Amino acid sequence: MAQPKNARIKVPKYPRVALVLQGGGALGSYQAGVIQGLHEIDLDPNWVAGISIGAINCALVAGNAPKDRLNKLKEFWDTICQPPSLLSKTFSNMFGMFGAVAEPMRSMTLASTERMFGSYSATQTLLEGQPGFFTPRPLAPGGGGPDITSYYDTTPLYATLERLVDFDRINSKEMRVSIGATNVQTGNFVYFDNTEMRLEAKHFIASGALPPGFAAVEIDGEFYWDGGCVSNTPLDYVMNVMPRKDTLIFQVDLWSAKGRLPTDLFEVLERQKDIQYSSRTRGVTNQVNDLQRLRQTLWDAIARIPEEVRAKDPWFDAVSKRVFGARYNCIQLIYKNKPTAGHYKDFEFSHETMTHHWGTGLADMRRTLENPKCLDMPPPGENFVTYDVHRHQ
Repeated sequence: MAQPKNARIKVPKYPRVALVLQGGGALGSYQAGVIQGLHEIDLDPNWVAGISIGAINCALVAGNAPKDRLNKLKEFWDTICQPPSLLSKTFSNMFGMFGAVAEPMRSMTLASTERMFGSYSATQTLLEGQPGFFTPRPLAPGGGGPDITSYYDTTPLYATLERLVDFDRINSKEMRVSIGATNVQTGNFVYFDNTEMRLEAKHFIASGALPPGFAAVEIDGEFYWDGGCVSNTPLDYVMNVMPRKDTLIFQVDLWSAKGRLPTDLFEVLERQKDIQYSSRTRGVTNQVNDLQRLRQTLWDAIARIPEEVRAKDPWFDAVSKRVFGARYNCIQLIYKNKPTAGHYKDFEFSHETMTHHWGTGLADMRRTLENPKCLDMPPPGENFVTYDVHRHQ
């Protein structure tokens, strides 16, 4: 396979290169495609932060050597997704039958068939679970404790992660790992961070324990649900950790806040999820941008005060440390769903759809890198810039 033309890109030497991964269930294979795109230019993050399926992808990245990551990612997604199905072959034969049909009718028929396939696959997931991921609980949702009250049992995921992830490597701190979750009792959003604690499979699974499908996970006497219950985007955490350093951020989101008006109940359900789990990515980014500009303004104002005045008052030094204006370049990759995706897209785990998500993530990353200047340090006077290939096309 020929190397893509982006392979020789030179990336500026940022002290931090962060990969920020949103939650989104089956859509998470889009993130794997983005990771493949970064691998093609030998760009390795030194910090991964994720929520839900983003946390699982973080484990696969941080828990494997660079040379093994793509293979482990592929093995994970091949494991938890249904193999190419007999039904899809039937649909493929149907597609061939439409070749002689007029194009408008052919497109409508193909779209209807894809929706039928997606609905079938999602229904199969609801009834049977996914291999290596979760299985239906007998007499679900049951009761008796927060760790068993759910429709599905995620015990198979522990074995899958233990097989594919080297947790000793994660805890060597070679790469920083930050995983978001929600404390069930307090309602507070928390981060499990390998700079502060030892991370195990349960921390990553807790980050993706979305109720009522999945039960809360107990860690040190506390119970945790999916971080997406509070916030599905860990961008602000990466940007507010002290000390601040110049950072290149790849923010990979699986839900788009912007979308068309729904025209039926199924589209209403899909649109509701998009809005709920997008965490208003661009809105958050704009708020971060405003805060960064305010920091820079205050930093510049302090710099105008004569040094002999600042030296006499420790307040200036304390404030300078708080507002230090490190530079941030945020590369946004927001998944634009195929038109036939439905409200079930986060639990439609067919192998065919997974492959489509993966390929779309890879294509978006390659298109982004066709403009290598988007990776440059922010220019003088700027401390926060963003780039989104979908807005620059």
